[in-house]
Amino acid sequence: MANVVLEFKSAAGDSEPQSRPVLIMGQQANLQQVSWSQIKGKLQPVVNKEVWQAALGTLNPNPTDSCPLYLNQAVVAALPSRVSRHNSPSSSHFVFRLIRSCLPGGNNRCVVMVCERSDVFASSCAIARAFPLFSRRSASSRRTEKKHVTVEFLIVGHDSSPLNAAELECLSNSADGVRLAARIVDAPCSEMNTDLFLDEIKAVGSELGITPVIIRGEELKQKGFGGIYGVGKAAEHPPALAVLSHTPDGATQTIAWVGKGIVYDTGGLSIKGKTTMPGMKRDCGGAAAILGAFKATIKQGFKDNLHAVFCLAENAVDSFKIKMGISTGKYHAAVMTNSEQWEVACVRAGRSSGDLAHPLVYCPELHFSEFTSAMADMKNSVADRENAQSSCAGLFIGSHLGFDWPGVWVHVDIASPVHAGERATGFGVALLMALFGQASDDSMLNQVSPLGAPTARAEDQMERDCKRRRLV
Repeated sequence: MANVVLEFKSAAGDSEPQSRPVLIMGQQANLQQVSWSQIKGKLQPVVNKEVWQAALGTLNPNPTDSCPLYLNQAVVAALPSRVSRHNSPSSSHFVFRLIRSCLPGGNNRCVVMVCERSDVFASSCAIARAFPLFSRRSASSRRTEKKHVTVEFLIVGHDSSPLNAAELECLSNSADGVRLAARIVDAPCSEMNTDLFLDEIKAVGSELGITPVIIRGEELKQKGFGGIYGVGKAAEHPPALAVLSHTPDGATQTIAWVGKGIVYDTGGLSIKGKTTMPGMKRDCGGAAAILGAFKATIKQGFKDNLHAVFCLAENAVDSFKIKMGISTGKYHAAVMTNSEQWEVACVRAGRSSGDLAHPLVYCPELHFSEFTSAMADMKNSVADRENAQSSCAGLFIGSHLGFDWPGVWVHVDIASPVHAGERATGFGVALLMALFGQASDDSMLNQVSPLGAPTARAEDQMERDCKRRRLV
């Protein structure tokens, strides 16, 4: 998978399965809308119309199903017919699974994704997750030739016009952002320490024509960034705060994305055990997601001021180390915010992007007392871990802005959805791009954004679609 070149097209061209193996995928109702004339060029001469129609008739997704059309070189697969209200109408998690389990092998392959236009963005990001860039398998290191996967979207529904060049560019940049974030998280700390993470930030900045502001080591302490300094001062590679800033003419608002970039989390003095220590390279997932999202978002054109802030440190252990705590989620990111509007927007953006999100309880008057200290402003520990511990973790962050701060803050905990098994998912890139899509110059990101008047009709349609597919 590491040597795969991923390309999105409105028409992938005709080729028989022996030359280019193919996976055709979509919800069963959508697959039924595809005419034989639209798909025959990918299947003939080894698959005829009767075989295609018979295969569609055998599909019985529960939640998914697949049927081989010709040996192991042509497959049709069905996504769930219904989803719950807390899932994405695109069934993006199952898109990822079907790609991994059903896509035939080969150096030149094709995926035909059959879906409604509102599901294109989430589906493309899910497909990108299935092709990670990082690998240290010996076979991968010896292989020099690139494998190619071409993704064609067949659009069904009320707006079935083919994707245009601008929309395909958006899908390509989004996929690159997802794969970049996943590569950074997959890399071990020996290959993605704070020095090397800064190199990644500089590379993105160079591509976008932006010079990052970087504060490192003792300078962090001198300038008042004691949190980052305290977490990372024990490591061989010093901690850093880096900022990429996009400040276009005519901007009407300022947005800051702040990413947690703990390249490895030993637990510090509260050192983790043998079951929780493995995999803690993933604690940089927030910063990785912001880097991937920033790169893709700026490439697509962004109208407002956008600052990407990266808090980089290795949580190592020595006599100077302090504690650090995290909050967790599962398939859904956990969202906490001081704004009900943005809470709803995060959930909707999760459904439209496939990076699912769900709100945490926001009730500082009942929970913030858990941080009461007799000697300091607050403790970095929850007194009663049965009293909404994850919500308290979010409040700890929000308290540093102040609960009377007039602006909007959103805390997104992606500790668990940042990975699936041992692999990183690039989670957060699609969520951020959708959440702030109303400020983009790109029409597709406008469509998936939950904010702004131009996207209201699309959101209403997505709501209706989800209700239509909902499990009883």
